Amino acid sequence: MSESLKVPTMAEYAAQGKQPEVLLWVGCAGSFDDRAKKITKAFVKLLHQAKIDFAVLGTEESCTGDPAKRAGNEFLFQMQAMTNIEVLNGYGVQKIVTACPHCFNTIGNEYPELGGKYEIMHHTQFLKSLLSEGKLKVEGGKFKGKKITFHDPCYLGRANNEYEAPRELIEKLEGELVEMRRNKKRGMCCGAGGAQMFKEPEDGNQDVNVARTEQAMDTNANIIATGCPFCMVMMTDGVKAKNAEENVEVMDVAEMIANAEDL
Repeated sequence: MSESLKVPTMAEYAAQGKQPEVLLWVGCAGSFDDRAKKITKAFVKLLHQAKIDFAVLGTEESCTGDPAKRAGNEFLFQMQAMTNIEVLNGYGVQKIVTACPHCFNTIGNEYPELGGKYEIMHHTQFLKSLLSEGKLKVEGGKFKGKKITFHDPCYLGRANNEYEAPRELIEKLEGELVEMRRNKKRGMCCGAGGAQMFKEPEDGNQDVNVARTEQAMDTNANIIATGCPFCMVMMTDGVKAKNAEENVEVMDVAEMIANAEDL
Protein backbone atom coordinates (compact mmCIF):
# COMPACT_ATOMS: atom_id res chain seq x y z
CA MET A 1 0.00 0.00 0.00
CA SER A 2 1.16 3.52 -0.72
CA GLU A 3 3.13 5.13 2.08
CA SER A 4 1.48 8.45 1.20
CA LEU A 5 -1.65 7.61 3.19
CA LYS A 6 -1.83 10.26 5.86
CA VAL A 7 -3.66 9.69 9.13
CA PRO A 8 -4.22 12.97 10.99
CA THR A 9 -4.74 13.12 14.75
CA MET A 10 -7.50 14.86 16.69
CA ALA A 11 -4.82 17.04 18.30
CA GLU A 12 -3.76 18.29 14.85
CA TYR A 13 -7.38 19.07 13.97
CA ALA A 14 -7.96 20.83 17.29
CA ALA A 15 -4.86 22.97 16.75
CA GLN A 16 -6.44 24.22 13.52
CA GLY A 17 -9.82 24.72 15.17
CA LYS A 18 -11.35 22.00 13.00
CA GLN A 19 -13.50 18.92 13.66
CA PRO A 20 -13.29 15.80 11.45
CA GLU A 21 -16.43 14.11 10.17
CA VAL A 22 -15.57 10.92 12.03
CA LEU A 23 -13.08 9.59 14.57
CA LEU A 24 -11.40 6.31 13.65
CA TRP A 25 -11.03 4.24 16.82
CA VAL A 26 -8.11 1.96 15.98
CA GLY A 27 -8.17 -0.29 19.05
CA CYS A 28 -5.33 -2.22 20.69
CA ALA A 29 -5.26 -4.99 18.08
CA GLY A 30 -5.42 -2.57 15.15
CA SER A 31 -2.55 -0.60 16.65
CA PHE A 32 -0.18 -3.30 17.85
CA ASP A 33 -0.99 -6.69 16.32
CA ASP A 34 0.90 -7.11 13.03
CA ARG A 35 -1.97 -8.93 11.32
CA ALA A 36 -4.62 -6.48 12.53
CA LYS A 37 -2.50 -3.52 11.41
CA LYS A 38 -3.17 -4.67 7.83
CA ILE A 39 -6.91 -4.35 8.49
CA THR A 40 -6.40 -0.81 9.80
CA LYS A 41 -4.35 0.12 6.73
CA ALA A 42 -6.92 -1.37 4.36
CA PHE A 43 -9.73 0.56 6.03
CA VAL A 44 -7.73 3.81 6.00
CA LYS A 45 -7.09 3.26 2.28
CA LEU A 46 -10.87 3.01 1.74
CA LEU A 47 -11.54 6.12 3.84
CA HIS A 48 -9.10 8.03 1.62
CA GLN A 49 -10.70 6.66 -1.55
CA ALA A 50 -14.10 7.82 -0.29
CA LYS A 51 -12.60 11.23 0.65
CA ILE A 52 -13.80 10.90 4.26
CA ASP A 53 -12.59 13.58 6.63
CA PHE A 54 -11.33 11.51 9.59
CA ALA A 55 -8.79 11.53 12.40
CA VAL A 56 -7.43 9.23 15.12
CA LEU A 57 -6.54 9.90 18.74
CA GLY A 58 -3.06 8.45 18.27
CA THR A 59 -1.18 8.18 21.56
CA GLU A 60 -4.22 9.59 23.39
CA GLU A 61 -6.23 6.44 22.62
CA SER A 62 -6.05 3.68 25.23
CA CYS A 63 -7.80 0.32 25.63
CA THR A 64 -11.59 0.63 25.89
CA GLY A 65 -11.50 -1.68 28.92
CA ASP A 66 -13.30 -4.58 27.24
CA PRO A 67 -10.83 -7.31 28.34
CA ALA A 68 -10.77 -5.99 31.91
CA LYS A 69 -14.56 -5.91 32.15
CA ARG A 70 -15.03 -9.37 30.62
CA ALA A 71 -12.40 -10.76 33.00
CA GLY A 72 -14.35 -9.32 35.94
CA ASN A 73 -12.21 -6.30 36.83
CA GLU A 74 -14.93 -3.63 36.84
CA PHE A 75 -12.69 -1.15 38.68
CA LEU A 76 -9.98 -1.27 36.00
CA PHE A 77 -12.63 -1.09 33.26
CA GLN A 78 -14.12 2.10 34.72
CA MET A 79 -10.68 3.67 35.07
CA GLN A 80 -9.87 2.93 31.42
CA ALA A 81 -13.31 4.01 30.21
CA MET A 82 -13.31 7.30 32.12
CA THR A 83 -9.87 8.17 30.75
CA ASN A 84 -11.08 7.64 27.18
CA ILE A 85 -14.38 9.44 27.74
CA GLU A 86 -12.55 12.47 29.12
CA VAL A 87 -10.39 12.62 25.98
CA LEU A 88 -13.30 12.03 23.58
CA ASN A 89 -15.54 14.62 25.25
CA GLY A 90 -12.64 17.06 25.40
CA TYR A 91 -12.44 16.93 21.61
CA GLY A 92 -16.22 17.07 21.22
CA VAL A 93 -16.28 13.73 19.37
CA GLN A 94 -19.73 12.73 18.15
CA LYS A 95 -19.22 10.02 15.55
CA ILE A 96 -16.84 7.04 15.84
CA VAL A 97 -16.04 4.16 13.49
CA THR A 98 -14.01 1.10 14.48
CA ALA A 99 -12.94 -2.20 12.93
CA CYS A 100 -13.14 -3.99 16.29
CA PRO A 101 -16.53 -5.32 17.48
CA HIS A 102 -15.25 -5.39 21.06
CA CYS A 103 -14.54 -1.65 20.96
CA PHE A 104 -17.80 -1.12 19.05
CA ASN A 105 -19.81 -2.91 21.73
CA THR A 106 -18.06 -1.37 24.73
CA ILE A 107 -18.16 2.23 23.50
CA GLY A 108 -21.70 1.89 22.16
CA ASN A 109 -23.33 0.02 25.04
CA GLU A 110 -21.22 0.61 28.14
CA TYR A 111 -19.76 4.11 27.80
CA PRO A 112 -23.12 5.99 27.80
CA GLU A 113 -23.83 5.32 31.49
CA LEU A 114 -20.36 6.69 32.29
CA GLY A 115 -21.00 9.91 30.35
CA GLY A 116 -19.68 8.88 26.94
CA LYS A 117 -22.51 9.13 24.41
CA TYR A 118 -21.44 8.81 20.78
CA GLU A 119 -22.75 7.54 17.48
CA ILE A 120 -20.59 4.50 16.80
CA MET A 121 -20.45 2.30 13.70
CA HIS A 122 -18.65 -0.93 12.91
CA HIS A 123 -16.47 -0.56 9.85
CA THR A 124 -18.69 -2.89 7.79
CA GLN A 125 -21.70 -0.67 8.57
CA PHE A 126 -19.71 2.43 7.62
CA LEU A 127 -18.49 0.88 4.36
CA LYS A 128 -22.03 -0.18 3.51
CA SER A 129 -23.20 3.44 4.01
CA LEU A 130 -20.36 4.73 1.81
CA LEU A 131 -21.39 2.35 -0.97
CA SER A 132 -25.08 3.28 -0.72
CA GLU A 133 -24.15 6.99 -0.84
CA GLY A 134 -22.00 6.40 -3.93
CA LYS A 135 -18.80 7.55 -2.19
CA LEU A 136 -17.16 4.18 -2.72
CA LYS A 137 -17.36 1.71 -5.57
CA VAL A 138 -16.60 -2.00 -5.39
CA GLU A 139 -15.79 -4.29 -8.27
CA GLY A 140 -15.57 -8.07 -7.92
CA GLY A 141 -11.97 -8.18 -9.05
CA LYS A 142 -10.01 -11.16 -7.77
CA PHE A 143 -12.84 -12.27 -5.46
CA LYS A 144 -15.37 -12.68 -8.24
CA GLY A 145 -16.77 -16.21 -8.16
CA LYS A 146 -14.72 -17.19 -5.08
CA LYS A 147 -16.51 -19.17 -2.37
CA ILE A 148 -16.60 -17.00 0.74
CA THR A 149 -18.03 -17.86 4.15
CA PHE A 150 -18.56 -15.21 6.82
CA HIS A 151 -17.83 -15.88 10.48
CA ASP A 152 -20.06 -13.66 12.64
CA PRO A 153 -18.11 -11.94 15.44
CA CYS A 154 -20.08 -12.35 18.70
CA TYR A 155 -20.01 -8.67 19.59
CA LEU A 156 -21.16 -7.61 16.13
CA GLY A 157 -23.79 -10.30 15.62
CA ARG A 158 -25.49 -11.68 18.70
CA ALA A 159 -24.60 -8.72 20.94
CA ASN A 160 -25.63 -5.98 18.51
CA ASN A 161 -27.79 -7.73 15.87
CA GLU A 162 -25.68 -6.71 12.88
CA TYR A 163 -25.59 -9.60 10.44
CA GLU A 164 -26.36 -8.03 7.07
CA ALA A 165 -23.76 -5.28 6.54
CA PRO A 166 -20.75 -7.61 6.13
CA ARG A 167 -22.73 -10.02 3.97
CA GLU A 168 -23.93 -7.22 1.68
CA LEU A 169 -20.31 -6.14 1.22
CA ILE A 170 -19.26 -9.69 0.32
CA GLU A 171 -22.05 -9.87 -2.24
CA LYS A 172 -20.81 -6.59 -3.76
CA LEU A 173 -17.51 -8.38 -4.37
CA GLU A 174 -19.46 -10.82 -6.56
CA GLY A 175 -18.26 -13.75 -4.51
CA GLU A 176 -20.39 -16.79 -3.76
CA LEU A 177 -21.48 -16.42 -0.13
CA VAL A 178 -21.72 -19.88 1.43
CA GLU A 179 -23.11 -20.00 4.96
CA MET A 180 -21.80 -22.23 7.72
CA ARG A 181 -24.31 -24.56 9.33
CA ARG A 182 -24.10 -22.34 12.42
CA ASN A 183 -24.46 -18.72 11.33
CA LYS A 184 -26.03 -15.41 12.37
CA LYS A 185 -27.96 -15.84 15.65
CA ARG A 186 -26.84 -19.46 15.81
CA GLY A 187 -23.23 -18.55 15.08
CA MET A 188 -20.43 -19.94 17.22
CA CYS A 189 -17.76 -17.99 19.07
CA CYS A 190 -14.20 -18.25 17.74
CA GLY A 191 -13.03 -18.69 21.32
CA ALA A 192 -11.42 -15.27 21.90
CA GLY A 193 -14.28 -13.32 23.50
CA GLY A 194 -14.75 -12.73 27.21
CA ALA A 195 -11.00 -11.99 27.60
CA GLN A 196 -10.22 -15.60 26.58
CA MET A 197 -7.96 -14.13 23.90
CA PHE A 198 -5.30 -13.50 26.53
CA LYS A 199 -5.08 -16.90 28.20
CA GLU A 200 -4.45 -20.51 27.32
CA PRO A 201 -7.55 -22.69 26.81
CA GLU A 202 -8.67 -25.05 29.55
CA ASP A 203 -8.26 -28.79 29.05
CA GLY A 204 -10.83 -30.32 26.74
CA ASN A 205 -11.28 -32.47 23.68
CA GLN A 206 -10.81 -29.68 21.11
CA ASP A 207 -9.95 -25.99 20.99
CA VAL A 208 -12.96 -23.80 20.17
CA ASN A 209 -11.22 -22.04 17.29
CA VAL A 210 -10.34 -25.36 15.63
CA ALA A 211 -13.96 -26.54 15.93
CA ARG A 212 -15.18 -23.28 14.37
CA THR A 213 -12.57 -23.47 11.61
CA GLU A 214 -13.74 -26.99 10.77
CA GLN A 215 -17.30 -25.67 10.42
CA ALA A 216 -15.99 -22.99 8.03
CA MET A 217 -13.98 -25.51 6.02
CA ASP A 218 -17.03 -27.76 5.69
CA THR A 219 -18.47 -25.11 3.32
CA ASN A 220 -15.50 -25.64 0.95
CA ALA A 221 -14.94 -21.86 1.00
CA ASN A 222 -11.76 -20.40 -0.47
CA ILE A 223 -11.94 -17.53 2.00
CA ILE A 224 -13.10 -17.26 5.61
CA ALA A 225 -14.17 -13.64 5.98
CA THR A 226 -14.64 -11.88 9.30
CA GLY A 227 -14.90 -8.41 10.77
CA CYS A 228 -12.95 -8.71 14.03
CA PRO A 229 -9.21 -8.77 14.78
CA PHE A 230 -9.70 -11.34 17.56
CA CYS A 231 -11.64 -13.64 15.22
CA MET A 232 -8.87 -13.09 12.65
CA VAL A 233 -6.25 -14.49 15.04
CA MET A 234 -8.36 -17.45 16.14
CA MET A 235 -9.54 -18.49 12.68
CA THR A 236 -6.05 -18.07 11.21
CA ASP A 237 -4.64 -20.28 13.97
CA GLY A 238 -7.44 -22.76 13.27
CA VAL A 239 -6.53 -22.92 9.58
CA LYS A 240 -2.87 -23.50 10.54
CA ALA A 241 -3.90 -26.25 12.97
CA LYS A 242 -5.68 -27.98 10.06
CA ASN A 243 -2.64 -27.44 7.78
CA ALA A 244 -4.94 -25.75 5.28
CA GLU A 245 -3.08 -22.45 4.65
CA GLU A 246 -2.61 -23.27 0.96
CA ASN A 247 -6.33 -23.78 0.39
CA VAL A 248 -8.06 -21.35 2.77
CA GLU A 249 -7.38 -17.67 3.40
CA VAL A 250 -8.71 -15.67 6.36
CA MET A 251 -9.46 -12.01 5.54
CA ASP A 252 -11.27 -9.06 7.01
CA VAL A 253 -14.11 -7.74 4.83
CA ALA A 254 -12.39 -4.33 4.59
CA GLU A 255 -9.21 -5.98 3.29
CA MET A 256 -11.18 -7.76 0.62
CA ILE A 257 -12.78 -4.53 -0.60
CA ALA A 258 -9.51 -2.59 -0.48
CA ASN A 259 -7.58 -5.30 -2.32
CA ALA A 260 -10.18 -6.54 -4.80
CA GLU A 261 -8.40 -4.84 -7.70
CA ASP A 262 -4.85 -5.68 -6.61
CA LEU A 263 -4.39 -8.56 -9.00
